[in-house]
Parts: sequence; C-alpha cells; structure tokens
Amino acid sequence: MLKQDGHSHTEFCPHGSGDDVELMIQKAIRLGFKSYSVTEHAPLPLAFRQEYAGAETGYTEASMAMSDLPAYFKKIHQMQAKYGAQIHINVGFEVDFLPHHVQWTRDFLNEYGPQTTDNVLSVHFMQGTDNQFWCVDDTLEDFKRGLLTPAADGQALYRQYFNAVTEAVTADLGQCAPKRIGHITLIKKFQDYFGLPQAYDEQTQQSITTLLQAIKQQDRELDYNAAGLYKEFCNETYPDLPILKQAQQMDIPLVYGSDAHSIKEVGHGYHTLMDLIN
Repeated sequence: MLKQDGHSHTEFCPHGSGDDVELMIQKAIRLGFKSYSVTEHAPLPLAFRQEYAGAETGYTEASMAMSDLPAYFKKIHQMQAKYGAQIHINVGFEVDFLPHHVQWTRDFLNEYGPQTTDNVLSVHFMQGTDNQFWCVDDTLEDFKRGLLTPAADGQALYRQYFNAVTEAVTADLGQCAPKRIGHITLIKKFQDYFGLPQAYDEQTQQSITTLLQAIKQQDRELDYNAAGLYKEFCNETYPDLPILKQAQQMDIPLVYGSDAHSIKEVGHGYHTLMDLIN
C-alpha cells in the first residue's frame, strides 16, 4: 500500500503553528511517505461573517484569505519542483461546506479547482443557538453555548452533524468538488469533557448509514484522520472504530490524514491507524 498523507496544513493556516511546509515535507520524506497532500483551509465567503456567532477567532483564523492564494500556490509549486523526485506532493484545499453558500463555493472551486490535485470537503460550522452558525471544533464555550445547549441531547447533536456532512456530500459543488470527505466525527472532539455518548443509538446509526451510503454512491473517499487521537477531550480517530469498520465493510476507500498543523504532527499515529484497518 502506498504510504500517503492525504490531509495537511502549512504556515498559511492562521490557527496553525506557523511551521514552514518545507520542513513538514522533509519530515514526511524522512518517515517514508511517498505521497503528501497539502490541503490548506480554503478562504471563507465574506458573507458568512454575518451568519457566524462564535468567538471572533473562529471566523478570522479559520482559513486563508483570498489574498494568500497566489503565495500559497507558488510555495507548493516550489516544493513540488524541489522534492518531486523524492515524494509526490499534491496541492489543494480543505473546503468548508456552508449550506447557504453553495454557489459561492462552487464558483470558488470552478476558478481554483483546476489548479489543484487533491481536496478535502469538511464541516467545521453548524447551525445552533439563535439560528446562527457556530464552530464545531474551536472553543469549549462556543461548543456548549452554540451547539450542545440547543440540542435535545448528545445523540441529537451527533445526528445534526452527520446530516450536515450528508448535505455536504450530496450538494452540487461542480466538476471540481473534493473527492475526500474530512473527519466525519469531528463533532466528538470534546466528547470526554461533556460526557457525550460513546455508542450510537438506532436513530443516530441510521444517520451514519445514510451518510456512508451517500459517500459510497458518489465514489468518494473518507479522510482517516489521526488528529482526534491527540485532542485532549476526544482521544480517538476521526472516524471512530465502529464507523471505520462499517466503512470498510462497504468498501469505502480510507486515506490516512495526519491533519498536521505542525512539524511534530506529520505522521502522527500512522502505524496505529493503519493497524486498525489491516
């Protein structure tokens, strides 16, 4: 099996470490990766600011600015030229799905997608308190106030997230829509802090099955993301083991993603994650 990392970030990420992507690529080479996808957070539509209700940084530090794009592509193209003989480097985006901005996202992908070779589609924002959007994985305070409080219970919150990801999968994002769906259990990032359910009830399981069927039907891939394993209040992979096994039974391709935002995170948990699916 090709040793690949399908999800990583760079110094262009405002909430990252600032580590130079060149040093991250050098580490990936040292660890024996043969393919490395740089998938920086794509810019958010300016109009989304009016729908967002959480901490300011949850919006302002969520992604690159449009003005970053030329420098981003230039840097990764330089890396491809410099290290291409040692590792295959993909360039692309982690694209946010925002249900009220599908046209904006489709237009963005139509314009910039042809310059990319690998992309991830993720849900980081979900509608909650005051019908505004709140960041799923930013602060404990925003998660509680914006998402957990208005939900009937943990299972309802899970279903809301899985349904949001299903909407992302089935949305028409055009010819350049991302093939891989990002960290589909990100809603569990703070599970240990808030005592969220470990097991899924029958209704939630149906939402999961519907999501996986949509991914399978569209011939998409799953981001097999190591980041949750190292989050203080998550302590498991995205997706978790039951969903992972269900995806395997459905022959949905799984692509390891470190989701690295720093040099030290490159290759995180690779052997552990791969042992779980072998």
